[in-house]
Amino acid sequence: MTTLGPKVGEQVREVSLTKDTISVDLFDGRTITVPLAWYPRLLHATPKQRANWSIAGAGYVIHWPDIDEDLSTQGLLQGAPAPRGAAKAA
Repeated sequence: MTTLGPKVGEQVREVSLTKDTISVDLFDGRTITVPLAWYPRLLHATPKQRANWSIAGAGYVIHWPDIDEDLSTQGLLQGAPAPRGAAKAA
Protein backbone atom coordinates (compact mmCIF):
# COMPACT_ATOMS: atom_id res chain seq x y z
CA MET A 1 0.00 0.00 0.00
CA THR A 2 1.35 3.40 -0.96
CA THR A 3 0.82 6.38 1.30
CA LEU A 4 0.53 9.66 -0.52
CA GLY A 5 1.99 12.78 1.05
CA PRO A 6 0.11 16.00 1.66
CA LYS A 7 -1.06 17.99 -1.33
CA VAL A 8 -0.95 21.68 -2.08
CA GLY A 9 -4.06 23.30 -0.64
CA GLU A 10 -4.25 20.92 2.32
CA GLN A 11 -2.42 23.41 4.53
CA VAL A 12 -4.13 24.72 7.66
CA ARG A 13 -5.88 28.06 7.29
CA GLU A 14 -7.76 28.19 10.61
CA VAL A 15 -8.50 26.01 13.64
CA SER A 16 -11.53 26.22 15.90
CA LEU A 17 -12.44 24.09 18.88
CA THR A 18 -15.62 23.53 20.84
CA LYS A 19 -15.90 21.48 24.00
CA ASP A 20 -16.55 18.40 21.80
CA THR A 21 -14.96 18.97 18.38
CA ILE A 22 -12.02 20.36 16.47
CA SER A 23 -12.58 21.95 13.05
CA VAL A 24 -9.75 22.72 10.67
CA ASP A 25 -10.24 24.94 7.62
CA LEU A 26 -7.89 24.16 4.75
CA PHE A 27 -6.69 26.51 2.05
CA ASP A 28 -8.45 24.40 -0.61
CA GLY A 29 -11.83 25.28 0.95
CA ARG A 30 -12.52 22.08 2.88
CA THR A 31 -13.30 21.98 6.58
CA ILE A 32 -12.48 18.87 8.60
CA THR A 33 -14.43 18.39 11.84
CA VAL A 34 -13.64 15.50 14.17
CA PRO A 35 -14.51 14.66 17.78
CA LEU A 36 -12.07 15.78 20.46
CA ALA A 37 -12.52 12.33 22.00
CA TRP A 38 -10.16 11.09 19.25
CA TYR A 39 -7.39 13.19 20.78
CA PRO A 40 -7.27 12.72 24.57
CA ARG A 41 -4.58 15.36 25.15
CA LEU A 42 -6.80 17.99 23.55
CA LEU A 43 -9.93 16.64 25.20
CA HIS A 44 -8.39 16.97 28.66
CA ALA A 45 -6.60 20.25 28.01
CA THR A 46 -7.85 23.52 29.45
CA PRO A 47 -9.52 26.03 27.12
CA LYS A 48 -6.40 28.20 27.43
CA GLN A 49 -4.14 25.29 26.40
CA ARG A 50 -6.42 24.45 23.45
CA ALA A 51 -6.38 28.07 22.28
CA ASN A 52 -2.56 28.14 22.22
CA TRP A 53 -1.88 26.49 18.86
CA SER A 54 0.36 27.30 15.93
CA ILE A 55 0.80 26.08 12.38
CA ALA A 56 3.96 24.03 11.80
CA GLY A 57 5.36 21.56 9.30
CA ALA A 58 5.19 23.82 6.22
CA GLY A 59 1.51 24.46 7.02
CA TYR A 60 0.43 20.83 7.28
CA VAL A 61 0.64 20.41 11.08
CA ILE A 62 -1.15 22.02 14.03
CA HIS A 63 1.01 22.20 17.16
CA TRP A 64 -0.13 22.76 20.77
CA PRO A 65 3.06 23.48 22.75
CA ASP A 66 1.40 23.47 26.18
CA ILE A 67 0.31 19.84 25.83
CA ASP A 68 2.93 18.64 23.31
CA GLU A 69 0.31 17.63 20.73
CA ASP A 70 0.66 17.69 16.95
CA LEU A 71 -2.04 16.88 14.39
CA SER A 72 -1.38 16.67 10.67
CA THR A 73 -3.89 17.52 8.00
CA GLN A 74 -3.07 14.20 6.36
CA GLY A 75 -4.07 12.31 9.52
CA LEU A 76 -7.22 14.37 9.91
CA LEU A 77 -8.20 13.78 6.28
CA GLN A 78 -7.65 10.04 6.76
CA GLY A 79 -9.86 10.07 9.86
CA ALA A 80 -7.01 8.87 12.05
CA PRO A 81 -7.62 9.18 15.80
CA ALA A 82 -4.68 9.28 18.21
CA PRO A 83 -3.01 5.92 18.73
CA ARG A 84 -4.14 3.93 21.76
CA GLY A 85 -2.12 4.84 24.81
CA ALA A 86 -1.93 8.52 23.87
CA ALA A 87 -4.12 9.39 26.84
CA LYS A 88 -1.55 7.88 29.19
CA ALA A 89 1.15 10.07 27.68
CA ALA A 90 -0.88 13.22 28.32
